[in-house]
Amino acid sequence: MSKTYDAIVIGSGHNGLTTACYLAKAGYAVLVLERRDTIGGAVCTETMFKSEAYPEGFRMDVGSSAHFMIHQTPVIQDLELEKYGLEYIEMDPFMSFPVPGEQKVIHFHRSIEQTMASIAQVSEEDARSYKEFIEFWKRINRGVLKTFLVPPTTGNIFSEMARGQIRDGSMFAKGEQVTGLQQIFASYEQVVNRYFKNEHVKTALIWMAAQSGPPPDQSATGPFVGWQAMLHESGGKRPRGGSGMLTQAMAQMLKAHGGEIRSDSPVEQILVSGKRAYGVRVKGGEEYLSRVVISNAHVQTTMLNMVGPEHLEANAFRNVENINVGNGFGMVIRCAVKELPKYTSCPDDPYVHNGLQLLCPDMAYMKRAIGNYYKGLPPEKPAVVAMTFSNIDSTLAPEGAHTLFLWAQWHPYELQNDLEWDRIRVEEAQKIYDVVVDYAPNMKDKLIDWYIQTPLDIERKHGLLKGNVMHVEMTFDQMFMFRPTPELSRYETPIRNLYLSSASCHPGGGVFAAAGHNAAQVVLKALKKKKWF
Repeated sequence: MSKTYDAIVIGSGHNGLTTACYLAKAGYAVLVLERRDTIGGAVCTETMFKSEAYPEGFRMDVGSSAHFMIHQTPVIQDLELEKYGLEYIEMDPFMSFPVPGEQKVIHFHRSIEQTMASIAQVSEEDARSYKEFIEFWKRINRGVLKTFLVPPTTGNIFSEMARGQIRDGSMFAKGEQVTGLQQIFASYEQVVNRYFKNEHVKTALIWMAAQSGPPPDQSATGPFVGWQAMLHESGGKRPRGGSGMLTQAMAQMLKAHGGEIRSDSPVEQILVSGKRAYGVRVKGGEEYLSRVVISNAHVQTTMLNMVGPEHLEANAFRNVENINVGNGFGMVIRCAVKELPKYTSCPDDPYVHNGLQLLCPDMAYMKRAIGNYYKGLPPEKPAVVAMTFSNIDSTLAPEGAHTLFLWAQWHPYELQNDLEWDRIRVEEAQKIYDVVVDYAPNMKDKLIDWYIQTPLDIERKHGLLKGNVMHVEMTFDQMFMFRPTPELSRYETPIRNLYLSSASCHPGGGVFAAAGHNAAQVVLKALKKKKWF
């Protein structure tokens, strides 16, 4: 008879491993089942491009790269991940904007004062406005952040915000309440336009905010640019050895506390009897039994495929089916290159390769790309985020070579005009690389090899439906107690003993680990174990 576990976690993404680690540390027998042959989900680093010239190859992230939001949580400290090999490298500045046509670059340092000095190169007025902008949103973020670390009931949200006001002071200064709420419900483009006048400053902030997915004119996205204030508190960081070293450390922590991980074990069915989950069946027919099942897979994959409509009431099935997954929004190429870009605006700048490099000349350029997206077409000229982490981490590339990761938007998953991603992937990747060459002509003919991930490739490799790296759209109607649906927002499901822990849930995508942290709270309560963290 097979062993019965206390908990089975479907998927070894960072949220799933976070939940698994919290449960294992509480003394429970935990099994993690991973579909692929490597662990980590979209927080994974692989060695690629081994050759006679480069026998050791290059360390390439195949999902996330920069880690911002997880440093706003207690997860790393709670799980003592540094004991298991995790070492973070500070990215300072965390983002830079090479100014097209000028010998200038705007750096966004962890220090607000250094950032203001950099902005002052292009606008002293905007430098002063930046401090006002950061101070305003810092107060809001401190009130809201704690709500990201609890299940999103109305009571939890308001009580955490009230505690925050007692602890940190009011979210709004006297007379700011109305304008503050207005900014929260405005688009992030409107928020930026409220504070800033210089086109370069505005483009940099809007392009960074766009990494959450929704376009700049989407209502109720003001907080996406307001999160800029949090970056000055925690900074941006990278695990030494690659993004996947986070999940590798989690795996080591889990095993040290008696947990198990089995790769090449795709779950095909969650076993349900009498509206109660009692285990899973993997490809090949083997079954594993458990007291609870926690899915780190996409919510639609979990509920519509692994559970199935036969176990869901019609209304619950319809709500899951109608979740707005979106139409993808980006693609990425992972390049091994012979040298770092020398941007014409700052060829000898000592800081530009420390963090994200925002390659988007102006808002008109960005909006042309968005316009093509709405037509179901790839952009003629994509907006790009370049990442050259081998500059701050020598373990990623052989001596004399570098890594260059290029994330670009906006690229629809579903294409029009009879286009197919498998036919146009190389052409679209070349467009992205050509943007770098436009900014840094030295990069022409410097490509050693590349790994292309279109929205379709992202779906195939990571199970992220339609290539949406946030799982489901990060729009206001799918946030907090509405994410992914009101019935599923507390990490619980209509199936007893079945829970959700992925980025499909509150508070959403990115390397955050908050969904996994919160799901662990809910599961521990259900197992009647006192929360230890």
